[in-house]
Amino acid sequence: MKNRPAYPLGSVDNVLLILHMLRDQGRLKVSDVARELGIARSTAHRLLAMLVYRDFAVQDEHHTYLPGPFLTSRQAHPGDSALRELRALVRPAMEALCARTQETVNLMVRIGTEARFLDSVESSQILHVGDRRGTILPARGASGGKALLATLPRDDVLGLYPDLPGPERATLLRELDEIRARGYALNVEGTEQGVSAIGAVLRNGNGTAVAALSISVPTTRFAADRVPVFAAELAGTVAEAQRALTAFPD
Repeated sequence: MKNRPAYPLGSVDNVLLILHMLRDQGRLKVSDVARELGIARSTAHRLLAMLVYRDFAVQDEHHTYLPGPFLTSRQAHPGDSALRELRALVRPAMEALCARTQETVNLMVRIGTEARFLDSVESSQILHVGDRRGTILPARGASGGKALLATLPRDDVLGLYPDLPGPERATLLRELDEIRARGYALNVEGTEQGVSAIGAVLRNGNGTAVAALSISVPTTRFAADRVPVFAAELAGTVAEAQRALTAFPD
């Protein structure tokens, strides 16, 4: 029998109850949550907005909330201990890159067709891209996800997207060829309006692609003449981080 904590946090408990509701009911409106939990509609709206921000929920065109990618994903997760080690090894290089560029820096891995953000070092500028930890994006949309896809043989890429229409498949393959040639991937508002990014692969001592780093920038600061600057900074950081990943497993 589970005992209620001596000092329960009501807001945390409400968020967890909403997650149960999303799992069991599949579709929620703000009024449903407010009525079920006995809270104000404004409070329910704020709680749901945070779940959307962290990918536990999505909102459709009818203002209904549905389970988000974090709840619906069926892909396997890498081992927690390996992810903790990866974050610890790469974090110093990420912090240094953020300090040099004054932009948000992210660490991500690819799980199937998803790019999962493991860590972020957030820019201190007033206008900046926020912390992406826990976010899940389509790998073929995120800069780091595309950089990781570009490390795969062509047949493996096609195997990940068997139902992709012919023109989209051709566009994806062409873009991956370009990424291989220049060494980094771009995402110019491909996953979020007003946000652009540049990403590159991190490899271990065996040459295996284990993760990707990206610099996320408000599009207003992502001018064409700044891309080479970001690319050079990213390349230097990748080299620095890879020295720490020499013994990291495949």
